[in-house]
Amino acid sequence: MKPVGARALLAAVCVLVGTGVAARELPDFTVLVEQNSAAVVNVSTVQRPGSGSHFDIPDERLDEFFRRFFGPGNRGPFPPSRSLGSGFIISPDGYVLTNNHVVEDAEEILVRMNDRRELEAQLVGADPRSDLALLKVEAKDLPTVKLGNSAGLKVGEWVLAIGSPFGFDYSVTAGIVSAKGRSLPNENNENYVPFIQTDVAINPGNSGGPLFNLDGEVVGINSQIYTRSGGFMGVSFAIPIDVALDVVEQLKAHGQVSRGWLGVVIQDVSRELAEGFGLDKPAGALISRVSNDSPAAAAGLKEGDIIVEFNGNAIDLSADLPHVVGRTRAGTKAKVVVVRDGERLTLEVTVGELPETDDRRLAGGAFGPEPSRLGLVVEDLTDQTRQRANVDGGILVREASGAAAEAGIQRGDVITRIDNREIDSVATFETVAGSLTPGRSVPVLIVRGQAPTFLALRVPEE
Repeated sequence: MKPVGARALLAAVCVLVGTGVAARELPDFTVLVEQNSAAVVNVSTVQRPGSGSHFDIPDERLDEFFRRFFGPGNRGPFPPSRSLGSGFIISPDGYVLTNNHVVEDAEEILVRMNDRRELEAQLVGADPRSDLALLKVEAKDLPTVKLGNSAGLKVGEWVLAIGSPFGFDYSVTAGIVSAKGRSLPNENNENYVPFIQTDVAINPGNSGGPLFNLDGEVVGINSQIYTRSGGFMGVSFAIPIDVALDVVEQLKAHGQVSRGWLGVVIQDVSRELAEGFGLDKPAGALISRVSNDSPAAAAGLKEGDIIVEFNGNAIDLSADLPHVVGRTRAGTKAKVVVVRDGERLTLEVTVGELPETDDRRLAGGAFGPEPSRLGLVVEDLTDQTRQRANVDGGILVREASGAAAEAGIQRGDVITRIDNREIDSVATFETVAGSLTPGRSVPVLIVRGQAPTFLALRVPEE
């Protein structure tokens, strides 16, 4: 029995030693917190009576999506609505960075320091598209944070947040970087921020607070959470500091932010679409619409082109394109690599400036009583239908069954292209449909509710 007891004792000692080693390897955040807490502030506002918030939860769909911290915010005319968030000082003369949704529609903005001083802040400028706002308080020699480089972040790296969740000032939470470059379209379906995903506990009130790396540098601004309950569920998102600094520079200089613009509507390339376009694998941003008089149109980009590289940046997902184009200054000449008809082409585009309100309106026949072999009953467009869909040409789907229904085509859709060929009439549709190879997946460009989308339709076997 003694040998067994000795082995058990040795195992217990090894477990204790191993636990001690693991504990010693965990980061110590105490110095980081002591050195940076003074530069983190609490931001409170009084908002205009009767003002609403676009971060309210309008319906059950947002239960599956991302919500801002300060909802639902049902505001009546009395009393004035108040919000609470966080921020941090980026310069000794009083510039403070926070989220736009913390101070949106505010009549008064108050910044409270950790020494209990309260300073009234003025809004220098805000950028709803990135959810950032720059404030200014009248003070000198204020403590500041050290700004880092979010591009150097690695997945799995430790990060720490300081903020005021639920009004509990200067709360500290830590975790790791879970992913980078997350695409979170806003309520206008715009996507100009490659978010940092973390598992740091973030809750209402943390909005606008800093995200630090272990070197004590700010690498992000805590902005959003994924939640079904209104509280932390293990997934949080921060705006990269590299994006924020570009916004700050423009807000200081101009009070607003200018972004690059191509003038295309894009979508992801699925496995079926990749097959239809002759790609080895799903990759790139598929152009489903090119706006008239846009930089893309001037450069010769076309519907059905797949952008795989922009100005030296690989485009693996469609969400990658707005990130790099948005950060490109208007007037820049950029090289765009596209796949067209199975071949790679390089085009030069002069990047335009994103309009204040991005125009997403689309610029722009019965096939017989029986469905075609594709499962479609179609008819030529009337002037009224063409105007309603805002297209120059195409055919209207009256019925969709079989292969067409399986592809996602619906009654009321307008088909403008099949297999990279324009469809301007029922006669053209008949010709194209009759030439399709059975068993092959072909891209079909449809317009639904003035929104163009490519669908992959597999041609039935004869």
